[in-house]
Amino acid sequence: MEEKDILILAIESSCDETAASVVKNGRCILSNVISSQIALHTLYGGVVPELASRKHIEKINQVIEAALLEAHVTLDDLDAVGVTYGPGLVGALLVGVAEAKAIAYAKKLPLVGVHHIEGHVSANYIEHPDLEPPFLCEIVSGGHTHLVIVKDYGEFEILGRTRDDAAGEAFDKVARAIGLGYPGGPKIDRLSREGNPSAIAFPRAHIEDGPYDFSFSGLKSAVLNYLNKCRMTGEPVVEADVAASFQQAVVDVLVDNAIRAAKDYGIERLAIAGGVASNQGLRTAMEEACKKEGIRFYRPSPVFCTDNAAMIGVAAYYEYRKGTRHGWDLNAVPNLRLGER
Repeated sequence: MEEKDILILAIESSCDETAASVVKNGRCILSNVISSQIALHTLYGGVVPELASRKHIEKINQVIEAALLEAHVTLDDLDAVGVTYGPGLVGALLVGVAEAKAIAYAKKLPLVGVHHIEGHVSANYIEHPDLEPPFLCEIVSGGHTHLVIVKDYGEFEILGRTRDDAAGEAFDKVARAIGLGYPGGPKIDRLSREGNPSAIAFPRAHIEDGPYDFSFSGLKSAVLNYLNKCRMTGEPVVEADVAASFQQAVVDVLVDNAIRAAKDYGIERLAIAGGVASNQGLRTAMEEACKKEGIRFYRPSPVFCTDNAAMIGVAAYYEYRKGTRHGWDLNAVPNLRLGER
């Protein structure tokens, strides 16, 4: 007897993207609709939580309707509803959680809360049917920099994490200091292609008592000090060189830590995930390093690196298969740590 297809509606609203997706059997994306708020938050130089929450409320029904339409399914065809419940902005998360609860309650469907970072890791499964745990994954986003062993679906051993700023946060702050504005990551990535990555010697932090941990606040301060010194002495600032040298410093640390961990633990498959995983400099450097060391490298397409609901649907499917169910008391948990339930 053929197994019945499992259809999951997934909702993601942890920051400034309102997203919905219908996922079949964990790996087949039937729809992936994203309503971005970038234009709105660019006016303020960064995400304004209150505005993000209000925008989610405005958009969420339309986005879900569009996702169902694109997938050619109705709410009656679904087997479960998956939703990001943390980490993220509490007001933004609450909109998605309330919506998911309402649909699950009305249609008597199981409710599956998903950890946002688990979603980012799961983005790798979408385009790589051969990828299954165990493997090493480096998650690099605006709020998180983690190096983890994915032991099983939804099961992680954390090897390293950032001690201070996340990589994406450093990108945003440096972009603002150079005068590029928000969002910083893509703008630095573009500008750095015109610059010399060896022009300025910015520091690379390696932490003695945590060989796989990250620290980017010293690098960020070094860039700000360099810019201040130039302004005080009247030296010209070559913005492309600053961007390229800064990006190279971040990429070097991200690649070094990941490759070191893969070799130390004898892991032959390495994936990257999160918003910064769409950075062209990082993708190229990691691919070259993996090729040199004989490690298989996986990365999601850029659309699945930034926040989206398809990755949440994939993670929800594997949680659903494991028997994870949440009650009507599911709440938003803004500081949810990886591995917590």
